[in-house]
Amino acid sequence: MRWEGRRQSQNVEDRRSAGQQAVVGGGLLTLLIMIVMMFLGVDPMHLMRMAPELAGGPAPAAKPGKPINDDVSKFLKTVLADNEDVWTRIFPKAFGARFAPTKLVMFTGQVRSGCGIASAGAGPFYCPLDKTVYIDPTFYEELKRRFGAPGDFAQAYVIAHEIGHHIQNQLGIAERVQAMQRRLSQADYNKLSVRMELQADYLAGVWARHMAQYAGILDEEDIREAVNAAAAIGDDRIQAQAQGYIQPEAFTHGTSEQRVRWFLYGLKTDTPDLVVERMNEAFERDVP
Repeated sequence: MRWEGRRQSQNVEDRRSAGQQAVVGGGLLTLLIMIVMMFLGVDPMHLMRMAPELAGGPAPAAKPGKPINDDVSKFLKTVLADNEDVWTRIFPKAFGARFAPTKLVMFTGQVRSGCGIASAGAGPFYCPLDKTVYIDPTFYEELKRRFGAPGDFAQAYVIAHEIGHHIQNQLGIAERVQAMQRRLSQADYNKLSVRMELQADYLAGVWARHMAQYAGILDEEDIREAVNAAAAIGDDRIQAQAQGYIQPEAFTHGTSEQRVRWFLYGLKTDTPDLVVERMNEAFERDVP
């Protein structure tokens, strides 16, 4: 992915130099507990609110710090700018409204978000309450080392997926799905969660198509990196790696095959009417 020297978004907040808000008792233990609980079907947002208890106490308040102008910061600002540019152009045609950009927060260890205190062990996430994407950039090392998904565009796909959740939030989809949680069993709510995630993967694919077709900064190797990343973080692969067996009823993000397929659907979609049609299909297909 050719990202150097292009526009960088101003909607990025760097909290890394505020001091690492370390998890008492060890981040690895917290990560393992959270992974196991996710496999048991616990809502990821609930896990984020539980992070202080899992860690042994509340996270300290962040101290003011200066932004770090490193390559990671420049990369994330560029990827966010790319998403802003594409969706500002597509959104009005597809959905009849103006696209409202989101904010991205970089942090280290733990972060206080509008959805509660979250540990880096939960991975990158979007908080619909403050309309912000949160990421500890060290996740990218985990993506490469543990999940075998290296590459700049694999990293960009992760951000584009979270922007997909922001689009769902702006369209009111996230609020409607959250409201249904009280009326559904955990297994049925997990199915809705899978549909949400596959829809976000689809939207990441739509973004990738426009970056390839109009910006001309992607090649086939970049697309392979994104596909590899989508496959690497499928529920079935993560469960098999972590616990040695698969529990479909506990899926919250979709299988590797589903995630790849919906990203590729987006990659093949150009016209706004197909964007809406495919988004609707993501709530009707694939999840029994």
